[in-house]
Amino acid sequence: MVKSTYSKKASQLRSLLINARKSANLTQTELSRRLNKPQSYVSKYERGERRLDVVEFLEVSNALNIDPIVLIEELVNLQ
Repeated sequence: MVKSTYSKKASQLRSLLINARKSANLTQTELSRRLNKPQSYVSKYERGERRLDVVEFLEVSNALNIDPIVLIEELVNLQ
């Protein structure tokens, strides 16, 4: 079994999060400020160097002003 960090779904989730950030017209730095984290935090999860746990995913969704359920539904529906 492939580690989830390198799975297709993990890659798709990263793409969804990147697209959501860009749709919100936020840079990684701006998002990191909303999260009270260093810019490298956003960069690392977007590049797949670190995974987000459920609580972190919810925090990122909140900072992006998007419904986490919608993101998860999009992820589930991707092939």
